[in-house]
Amino acid sequence: MRSCVACGRSRAKRELIRVVRTPERQVRIDATGKLPGRGAYVCRDAQCAETGLREQRLAHALEVAIPADVAEQLRHAAGQIEGVHR
Repeated sequence: MRSCVACGRSRAKRELIRVVRTPERQVRIDATGKLPGRGAYVCRDAQCAETGLREQRLAHALEVAIPADVAEQLRHAAGQIEGVHR
C-alpha cells in the first residue's frame, strides 16, 4: 500500500502512478515501478495529478522541481487512464 501525495488515500501500488527522482536527480514517470531512486505516488486521476503539481506536493515529496515535460507526461497519463475507467 502507498499513499497519494495529492489526496492522501492509501491504495495498492498498481493503482497509483509512480514518479521517481533518480540518483542523478532526473525526474521520470516510472511505469515499471522498479526504477531506483526516491519515489512518490499519485492516484490515476487527473484531479490528483493536477493537485500534486499545482500545490507542489509532488515536488516537495521528491525534493526537486518537477520539469514541465514530466508534468505534461503525468497529466497525460492520469487523464488517459481516467478516461479508460469512466
